[in-house]
Amino acid sequence: MIDIPTAPAGPARRHQTVAVRVGRVVVGGNAPIVVQSMTNTDTADIEATVRQVADLALAGSEIVRITVDRDEAAAAVPHIRDRLARKGVHVPLVGDFHYIGHKLLADHPACAEALDKYRINPGNVGFKDKRDRQFGQIVEMAIRHNKAVRIGANWGSLDQELLTHLMDENARSERPLEARAITREAMVQSALLSAERAEEIGLARNRIILSAKVSNVQDLIGVYRDLARRSDYALHLGLTEAGMGTKGIVASSAAMGILLQEGIGDTIRYSLTPEPGGDRTLEVKTAQELLQTMGFRAFVPLVAACPGCGRTTSTVFQELAQDIQSWIGKSMPEWRVKYPGVEALNVAVMGCIVNGPGESKHADIGISLPGTGEAPTAPVFIDGRKAVTLRGPTIAQDFITLVQDYVEKRFGRVGRDAAE
Repeated sequence: MIDIPTAPAGPARRHQTVAVRVGRVVVGGNAPIVVQSMTNTDTADIEATVRQVADLALAGSEIVRITVDRDEAAAAVPHIRDRLARKGVHVPLVGDFHYIGHKLLADHPACAEALDKYRINPGNVGFKDKRDRQFGQIVEMAIRHNKAVRIGANWGSLDQELLTHLMDENARSERPLEARAITREAMVQSALLSAERAEEIGLARNRIILSAKVSNVQDLIGVYRDLARRSDYALHLGLTEAGMGTKGIVASSAAMGILLQEGIGDTIRYSLTPEPGGDRTLEVKTAQELLQTMGFRAFVPLVAACPGCGRTTSTVFQELAQDIQSWIGKSMPEWRVKYPGVEALNVAVMGCIVNGPGESKHADIGISLPGTGEAPTAPVFIDGRKAVTLRGPTIAQDFITLVQDYVEKRFGRVGRDAAE
């Protein structure tokens, strides 16, 4: 007898956290998982920062973090906010503060007001007797301006006093744990103790987001499991210093994918090292693809395409898949306005008769191109049924026209009126 599961496979129930409002965006609670990113411009360069924030927002970043590391950067923040508003970009801005955040916020009240959230690292907000005082000053500023705060412990700048204390305790234990386990515990305690201090000062629980970012996949999973088990604060996920290219993408996806599947995480960021002159928006697109692939959210229509093999020596299907993907990406800013729900569209571009017709039938609209030695015809399937067969040199453009027509009929006003 075959044992068939009675419940469908899917992610665990979302870990219940307190909802936090960051500008116009809600993080935690029952809100969708939020995608965020960070600029790599000099914040004092207003034009460059405005341009990159706008690019990130257009790509779909729902929160953007900027570095505020000195007076010139702090002074630039309100001007950045104003210029973005004039461009119609209203994405929440987060100020990334280290070492002198308390001073910058006090000296530049317009910056404190313009930001939607402050990011504090408890490991370098101050040292010895200055730590609690300077941390408190930033929290008091957040209370005064009604801003959210992310308390972000980081593996590379961990509170050394706390870590030393825990290491000493562990050394005296009858069964001491490995140093790595103690470091993970220090990460968790650093975030939780800092949040507790912030609440004691008067910051509301629904203004606090926690993160504990490390650069190792298994450490990240362990740390966030502990945070989720021991608190109900909203959680920001991200593998810090993830790396460049496929290494950074795979490592971040592996870590965050497991946590999200377990219902842990309210907002995510891919900390990818861009190639020289590379596209900063890649971290946004990758985060969206993770959430969409796992079924948490839909951002853009999915294009399924076969990987190719000896049956598909022609590059036609590769070029068509690329053209479709590029065309959809360029069309999305307009489509989001004209065609509500279009992000749920599924398109298939397949390369031969083996899986082509079947995969195309499973998509909303799909095309099965001829493989090596096959008749030069390309059947198109719409909503599971063969609709037309394309032939000749204009197959690619003809299919794009069919996709556009399908989008208009299904998601446009005509489609909505027909459904009503």
